[in-house]
Amino acid sequence: MESRNPNHPKNPEPEVLLQSRNLRRTSCRQGILDILAQAAAALTENEIKAKLDSTHDRTTFYRSFKTLIDNNLVHRIVVDNLLVKYALNPRSYNSGEHVHFYCNRCDSILCIENAHLTGISLPTGFEADETEVIIKGTCKSCKLNTNTDHNE
Repeated sequence: MESRNPNHPKNPEPEVLLQSRNLRRTSCRQGILDILAQAAAALTENEIKAKLDSTHDRTTFYRSFKTLIDNNLVHRIVVDNLLVKYALNPRSYNSGEHVHFYCNRCDSILCIENAHLTGISLPTGFEADETEVIIKGTCKSCKLNTNTDHNE
């Protein structure tokens, strides 16, 4: 497999993540976590499957994928009830909340770890289990391509 994404805040090791949830290390689980740890942005299920070693059958992939989601190692990011992508769950290697940036042009989704949510007050008696924030706009790559197109 490729090396870890140097931009990933903690460069989490799949073995450590699996141990933290008392999950057995299998090549499929490790492969999925490796792919997500290397990814610069969230990936679709098909993108993950395409990058995974083809020795895993469909059932093994889905069982492993579901186990990682159920154990909060992988989280699901849904944009407008249409686009679903997956990334390592930052709560599995740090405790901070985070936000997502969705590019309207290329459909990429990036977890922004350093944009912590603070100061949100819930009514008395309410308790939050999780918070999802999606910022929509244009990513740096698409913005550069747009500026290049205008200069031609």
